[in-house]
Amino acid sequence: GSPMDEPRPGDAVLMIEVEYTPGHLASSVRGEIIIELFEEWAPNTTTNMIMHVESDIYDGIFFHRVIDDFVTQAGDPTCRTIGIYPATSLECGSGGDGHTLDLEHNENLSHVDGAIGMARSADPNSADTQWYIAETEAHGLDPENRDDEGYATFGIVRHGMSHVRA
Repeated sequence: GSPMDEPRPGDAVLMIEVEYTPGHLASSVRGEIIIELFEEWAPNTTTNMIMHVESDIYDGIFFHRVIDDFVTQAGDPTCRTIGIYPATSLECGSGGDGHTLDLEHNENLSHVDGAIGMARSADPNSADTQWYIAETEAHGLDPENRDDEGYATFGIVRHGMSHVRA
């Protein structure tokens, strides 16, 4: 029952190639996550994401924050493997490119299962490069359910949620 349910012709589409090991002694899995960005409803946030994708800032990073049945977060350019995974920089999880984005909401966007949102600090206008995928409905992050203006959603996973959940 969300306007986000149906694909919108003309919207930008991103593909993320992922590789992971789903458990101890398991074989490596490769796959794709296909994301649609809602450019009409979140023009500044989608422009920010597209700019970062085109500058290759996300190439080689990993999902650094995974909370089962809530969110899977990535987008920190400091979260790269140093040597053998999971060895990484001490800054992993707190990095970005230093250019913040004003919080952008639209009545058509909410934290439905598979929604893409911008991570931020306590300041609502502090989103940078980090983003997350909601692994379930997470309406507690929507602005109408919070006292801190909530979090901005700007896209949705169209294919590959099984990889996000794994």
